[in-house]
Amino acid sequence: MDFGRLITAMVTPFDEQGEVAWTQVPPLIDMLIERQRTQSIVVFGTTGESPTLSDEEKIKLLDLAVRHAAGRCSIIAGTGSNDTKHSIELTREAEKAGADGVLLVVPYYNRPNQDGLYAHFAAVAQATKLPVMLYNVPSRTASNLEAETTLRLAQLPNVVAVKECGPTEQVAYIAANAPEGFRVYSGDDTASLSALSVGAYGIVSVASHVVGARMSEMLAAHAGGEADQAAAVYHSLLPVFKGLFACPHPVPNPVAVKYALQLRGFEVGGVRLPLVEAAEDEKRYIERFMADFD
Repeated sequence: MDFGRLITAMVTPFDEQGEVAWTQVPPLIDMLIERQRTQSIVVFGTTGESPTLSDEEKIKLLDLAVRHAAGRCSIIAGTGSNDTKHSIELTREAEKAGADGVLLVVPYYNRPNQDGLYAHFAAVAQATKLPVMLYNVPSRTASNLEAETTLRLAQLPNVVAVKECGPTEQVAYIAANAPEGFRVYSGDDTASLSALSVGAYGIVSVASHVVGARMSEMLAAHAGGEADQAAAVYHSLLPVFKGLFACPHPVPNPVAVKYALQLRGFEVGGVRLPLVEAAEDEKRYIERFMADFD
């Protein structure tokens, strides 16, 4: 399964009461496909505020995304959690709903060792026929899926990719030693070009909500051997990459990108507690870098 080079981890639209704004999902998907040129969409990943979505909301969101995308892009369901049994159940529901693949995050809070991580991912992968993308994000999970464990999991027939937010040398080692066809994706927009330079295939992005078309240009230039052009595009996008996560000090994702989308005319609402909306100085900062990019 090839999910393409540009994957967007989609926000979940909410209304003023904090409920899922179902009518806003289709136009958001259309915009990501048609304007931002995303090739796959992750629904209810971290950017989609998965910890505060119920299973019922997740499956309804997935069903809507699958039906509306109608094959125009792949739909990946974020079915990972720190409860293996629950991840298996949600993954099976995602398979029934027509997902094209699943994204499985490293179990958070429990802090399993590498044998536990392998056993967790293997159990979920073996419970489904769907392609599996692993998701290593040590800054959120307090555990690092080490490169050797990723490579061991890559031997399983339906474990096809990893979204890697670890150090560049880990990206490089996995890319150099993975079986043929296994894809490594950068999970950090800011680190995307350095990850590509050491063997990453693509990006699972937040910034692609607002600069996806330009990111596609960067990816195409890099894949085509035009390193200088890829670097030039990257440098032009860096203020957006950095600004969405540090405006003017670090803010939790997806607070900034939801406000950036609002500035672009897409009403995706606010965030659910325990997240809170951007403060006024943060909003002014977002407005400035978005205006500079426009």
